[in-house]
Amino acid sequence: MELGLHGKIALISGSTAGIGLAIAAALAKEGAAVFVNGRTPGRVDQAVARLNAGQPAIEARGVAADLSTTQGVAQLASRLPAVDILVNNLGIFEPKNFEDISDADWLRLFETNVLSGVRLSRLYLPQMKRKNWGRIIYISSESALQIPVEMVHYGMTKTAQLAVARGLAETLTGTGITVNSVLPGPTRSEGVEQFVQDYARHSGVDAQEAERQFFKTARPSSIIQRFETVEEIAAMVTFVASEKASAVTGASLRVDGGVVRSIA
Repeated sequence: MELGLHGKIALISGSTAGIGLAIAAALAKEGAAVFVNGRTPGRVDQAVARLNAGQPAIEARGVAADLSTTQGVAQLASRLPAVDILVNNLGIFEPKNFEDISDADWLRLFETNVLSGVRLSRLYLPQMKRKNWGRIIYISSESALQIPVEMVHYGMTKTAQLAVARGLAETLTGTGITVNSVLPGPTRSEGVEQFVQDYARHSGVDAQEAERQFFKTARPSSIIQRFETVEEIAAMVTFVASEKASAVTGASLRVDGGVVRSIA
């Protein structure tokens, strides 16, 4: 299927590893010029090198900036003034008991997970409007619909992303710009790998048993009963970013392995 991504410029925030890097790779393979982003030049350079290695047809570049801050977004704007596809992937999480979540924790997760996408969307929307074409995609989570008791503050930010994306989509009625959210389920990414290792060490079991216990106790509704791969998430995002997805907007698209027990 020709997705119509050749020549499009794509920015994926927080994309030096995991889901973000997989999205960058998938978009690049479809002909988009991709910009990966991270906070440190070293991590960004490594990610760009991985994408470009042995694949001359891929056009990948990087921008190092902390997009959880207004200063970082301003730094990005000076380097990359226009994009066709914006993937708001930057996000952090941490398991923590509710009573231990400080005001600073709430604000830090909201600033990173929600306001980064708000600021980037505000930055790139005017030039998308001039072209009457654009794709804005928020990488949310099944945790937006099923707030995890072990990290309520994270779930709150993922729900907020759905609200922002839907509201923004409605402001663009009648245009060629779409705004959607993609909701992964538990995914085998860099952060999750560390979480599983910590869980295994704390529980005195190996990583495979830790994963089995996680799905038995924390995500028993999962139909696939395993962590998704980052490539499975990237495939959905790539389609949503494409010309073929022109009628998909204002949607919350679940790639959650069946974790959410809902048909709506």
